[in-house]
Amino acid sequence: MTDTTSAEKSPRRRARGGGGAARRAERTAVKIEFEKFITRKIPNYEILDAEAIEIIEYNAETVLEEIGVDFVDCPDAIALWREAGADIDGDRVRIPRGLARKLCATAPSTITQHARNPERNVEIGGKSLVLAPVYGPPFVRDQDGGRRYGTIDDFQKFVKLGYMSKYLHHSGGTVCEPTDVAVNKRHLDMLYAHMTLSDKPFMGSVTAPERAQDSVEMAKILFGSDFVDNNAVMISLINVNSPLTFDPIMIGALDVYARANQACIISPFIVGGAMAPVSVVGTLTQVLAEALAGIAYSQLVRPGAPVIFGAFVTSIDMNSGAPTFGTPEASKILYGAGQLARRLNLPFRSGGGLCGAKLPDAQAAYETANTLNAALLGGVNFMLHACGWLEGGLVSSFEKFVMDADQLGVLHSIANGIDISENGQAMDAIREVQPGGHYLGCQHTQDNFKDAFWRTEVLDYKPFEQWTEEGSRDAATLANLKVKKMLGDYQKPTIDPAIDEALVEFIARRKASEPDSIG
Repeated sequence: MTDTTSAEKSPRRRARGGGGAARRAERTAVKIEFEKFITRKIPNYEILDAEAIEIIEYNAETVLEEIGVDFVDCPDAIALWREAGADIDGDRVRIPRGLARKLCATAPSTITQHARNPERNVEIGGKSLVLAPVYGPPFVRDQDGGRRYGTIDDFQKFVKLGYMSKYLHHSGGTVCEPTDVAVNKRHLDMLYAHMTLSDKPFMGSVTAPERAQDSVEMAKILFGSDFVDNNAVMISLINVNSPLTFDPIMIGALDVYARANQACIISPFIVGGAMAPVSVVGTLTQVLAEALAGIAYSQLVRPGAPVIFGAFVTSIDMNSGAPTFGTPEASKILYGAGQLARRLNLPFRSGGGLCGAKLPDAQAAYETANTLNAALLGGVNFMLHACGWLEGGLVSSFEKFVMDADQLGVLHSIANGIDISENGQAMDAIREVQPGGHYLGCQHTQDNFKDAFWRTEVLDYKPFEQWTEEGSRDAATLANLKVKKMLGDYQKPTIDPAIDEALVEFIARRKASEPDSIG
């Protein structure tokens, strides 16, 4: 008797088996998925009433007029302010009431940042929300290597993870500091990684004016000089040295980018109680004054230069002096700053996956969720630090990067609002099931089950018994596995070989032009 399988006996069963294999192949195939930047279909949460807004705006103008803002060692900036009608006393610039707001009026209300892949272009302003990864930490952490100084290899891995992250719209900037590369040359390697390992939009360097200029020159190689002259292809972060101080490094970088028609975030960097008053209204007054001064200056450099109203504000633990994150006061300030930015008709930057936790643990999750939700509801248009932030911004965490990036899908879902179409009303399903039935097999469920509910790609939904059999893995362990899978599945986007060669030549030439610097 011939040994014959059941599939060979039944053509119908064989067909189903083939279909199952196809479905399994489809599920296991590498997919690089991207969600378009968020367009909110929900209202912004506005915490300030008309009286509060009037008080804050009046007081901010008073600060600019009576106290003023220091532009330290910035003679060119001082000259522009003098010509514009400001009162100059050494480095101190006092701005007549109404002048800064008038200057800000030439800044565009919406910015299109172009990516080398046009499908990845983002719009910043209005109802949009663009999500970008962690920025600036000198340290990295993962379960395998612990906490350590970042390297260029770590940096490249983060860029790859950002490229592979479905809900992340932007490649970011200094996702970690590659400390194994000279300080005066690492920006070249970081930019090259963003330009070649991803095709999402990216940020430029701000650590020195000449490094900002290198960023512009590399962007011209990537996009073409004429295109860069007429379009924003980079966003860069210009931090105010709160309280009320701009330094020559930040102003020098702002000059370069504004003249090149590239976008800048003017962002007060405030730890409440240390760099601003402990009260919400007092801090918002200072935030508005600093942002008005920086944005107005960008328009003195080049009217119409793209710029974003930034607000990075956290509170302080009055016992230890350490910054705290995810607190209600920080959320109130974020909500209020969003209202002030919208009254200026400017894009707004704030928020992120901020936390003070040392590990990707429950503290990290609570604090991160509080800030992410506040940013969504507060009308943020550009969210830096959306994933990967740990230890008050000192650490870029690989596991937290993928956990946060996964949870950004929740923001997409909430921002999409509620479907009230005929399908969303589901009356056919209610009629079909009738009292006492169930919806698992009804037609409406069959038609919608694939995308009816958002589903994590990192966290565990399995029954306890199965979870135990698989090793009782916690979220950080699952995230560690996800990091390795994403890096293993990574596929580099194509780039014109001639452009790649030109970038490599530019980097080699710039690196050879000066000795290594450690500061």
